[in-house]
Amino acid sequence: MKFRITIERKPGLADPEGKATIRSLHDLGYTDVQHVSFGKAIVVDIDSTDETAALDEVDAMCQQLLANPVMESYRIERIG
Repeated sequence: MKFRITIERKPGLADPEGKATIRSLHDLGYTDVQHVSFGKAIVVDIDSTDETAALDEVDAMCQQLLANPVMESYRIERIG
């Protein structure tokens, strides 16, 4: 089973990459851009036939290593 984990910075926290990107987009003439935020996507392939167990395993991976729960939120979706 394949899962995509999307990790984003929690609302209200500084996103220097997003702010720099907005400035650059405005400089290029894309002045209607109001917000840009950066995150990451991770794809994990689990060798399992039990979707619930695999999802629990991916969630544990996020809590222990893949996401920083203080600064980031994440969502998991099965993609295969």
